[in-house]
Amino acid sequence: MPQEAGSPGRSAGPSASTAASRPSSAAWVSIENGQPGTPGWQISQPGRPGEIEGYADSVSARPGQRVRLFVSTTATGFRAEAFRVGWYSGVGARRLWSSPHVPGRRQAPAVTVGSTRTASAPWQPSLTLPTSRWTPGDYVVRLTSDSGGQTYVPLTLRTPDAAGRVMILNAVTTWQAYNRWGGRSLYAGPGGFTDRSYAVSFDRPYDDNVGTGLFLADELPAVRLAERLGLNLGYLTDVDLDRDPAAVQGARAVISLGHDEYWSSTMRDRLTAARDAGTNIAFLGANAVYRHIRFAGTSTGDRRLQIDYKEPRLDPLLGKNDAEVTADWPSGPRPRPQSDLTGTFYECNPVRAPMVVTDAPGWLFGGSGAGPDTTLTDLVGSEYDRVNTAVPTPRPIQILAHSPVTCRGRHSHADMAYYSAPSGAGVLDVGTNMWVRALDDGAGSGPDAARNDAIVSQVTTNLLRTFAAGPAGRARPAVDNVALEGSATPSR
Repeated sequence: MPQEAGSPGRSAGPSASTAASRPSSAAWVSIENGQPGTPGWQISQPGRPGEIEGYADSVSARPGQRVRLFVSTTATGFRAEAFRVGWYSGVGARRLWSSPHVPGRRQAPAVTVGSTRTASAPWQPSLTLPTSRWTPGDYVVRLTSDSGGQTYVPLTLRTPDAAGRVMILNAVTTWQAYNRWGGRSLYAGPGGFTDRSYAVSFDRPYDDNVGTGLFLADELPAVRLAERLGLNLGYLTDVDLDRDPAAVQGARAVISLGHDEYWSSTMRDRLTAARDAGTNIAFLGANAVYRHIRFAGTSTGDRRLQIDYKEPRLDPLLGKNDAEVTADWPSGPRPRPQSDLTGTFYECNPVRAPMVVTDAPGWLFGGSGAGPDTTLTDLVGSEYDRVNTAVPTPRPIQILAHSPVTCRGRHSHADMAYYSAPSGAGVLDVGTNMWVRALDDGAGSGPDAARNDAIVSQVTTNLLRTFAAGPAGRARPAVDNVALEGSATPSR
């Protein structure tokens, strides 16, 4: 079994007097990424429908926790390989483990049960992942069938202690919401929206042909960059934020990646408490903290069921526990717009428009070549956020980009915004789902794509380094400019 290159151990946060003076760094990140990467870790032959599929019995694990894999294949057998994704001198991943040949079997078809129309895979476990010598981080377990078809199973090996770290938050609840394996998601079923699931299970594979939900497109490019910078990183998922009261305690920053839409009350309360204790937060997407969910268990474990009725009248908790009714956060019997945390308010989709920079503080835009009036082609979309003072909005808040958009016939603006909290924390929302995708060199072509990538990469680098250094709102307070931008006009 490959040896772990470095261990993050437990890290106590630096004193308050030094927290804002230097970035938090850890040798383990640089040591790990100094190891040789494994070329060819990507999927070369996506499996045909049913050829090879799998899921894990947990979205995340602590080092040393055994994780069961459930695999179905039409082939006579398969092999599994675990790759930790990161920088690795540009290779992008390193293989830490591989299995022997495992006999294959075609497992039972999907079952859909209950009034919630929940699809799951009632399979038997196929093998167990030994994680004791693995380094915390984001993993893809590649399954390769004897017939050549491949798929991934994603897994987060979470960091035991958040203190002093920049915590990478994997949005597994959003991945699962869009997952249509078994014929239903939280958006649609065979009969359309009204035939959708009201609860979706993690006990099933992802339906895309590489098995990772939204991870590869919306999160992996940001993970690579963060690891390349050698910051003191930590890893967790949305489910961990709900489960563990200490999940982000003492963290320098929490980074929500490209599409992080589905949040429970506990998730939201814990991240708000972290902000109020001085932890910086970045939302590198749009439409974050928009859908209200709650969790339940399955026979596989706790929090394996994600509940979202979307319409309050359908939720059996209506009139019994209105605070937990799963309407969208800005609506329902107990409205709680997400803007009190993100600073911005989700407005509309779909759009595709240029991002127009209107204010470019040096700490964030320095070295990027971007300044006021810089236009970044097609960077806004498909969803967008806007500063809207008709809903709770932290102040001071500084609008950094104010981009004209037209969505469903209505003219408006998409905003990238930054606010500083009384605790000294800084909070940034980029206001577009295209930000992380622009970090991927393969996401587009032509000079505009290359220019976007260079600017977005530099701005994200500045953000991560500044947020790693301590409470950014104290060192880099927001300069309120809402009136200047004309965004105080309600847009709802």
